[in-house]
Amino acid sequence: MRDLVRDYVLEHLADDEAVLVLDETGFLKQGHASCGVARQYTGSVGKITNCQIGVFAAYVSRHGHAFIDRALYLPKVWTDDPERLAAAHVPEGIGFSTKPRMAQDMIERAIEANTPFAWVAADSVYGVSHLETALRCAGRGYVLGVKGAHTVKAWARWAHLTSKMQL
Repeated sequence: MRDLVRDYVLEHLADDEAVLVLDETGFLKQGHASCGVARQYTGSVGKITNCQIGVFAAYVSRHGHAFIDRALYLPKVWTDDPERLAAAHVPEGIGFSTKPRMAQDMIERAIEANTPFAWVAADSVYGVSHLETALRCAGRGYVLGVKGAHTVKAWARWAHLTSKMQL
């Protein structure tokens, strides 16, 4: 289904200068049975609360924008509990994955499907991971947020960010 949605979106929005935007959102929940629900931080309400987290890849071009990939984040309290996974009908072999790793998987799927895009944009959840290196290796431009004290690897040497950039 994911591939069909992506292909449909590309029929209408494909552009070599498109941007792949990665972000997560929380879905507030009251119970504990919904797959992936746990007390965790969600920017949707700006605090730790009972919710599910979805990681999304949106395709943005001059022709429009649409989601082309998504994944449900499973916290360790879920992936460390095989009975809970089975009760929620999570397919075997699904284990813990960080949000940046999930985003990297989405980028890799887009590249493997020859999805045309020049840039990737994401906030600091994704900017402090191996995602930057993967994007460099794939020859894609990127704008990734980082926290103010984060050390980023420059092309030739290490540089320390000492102040926040204002756009």
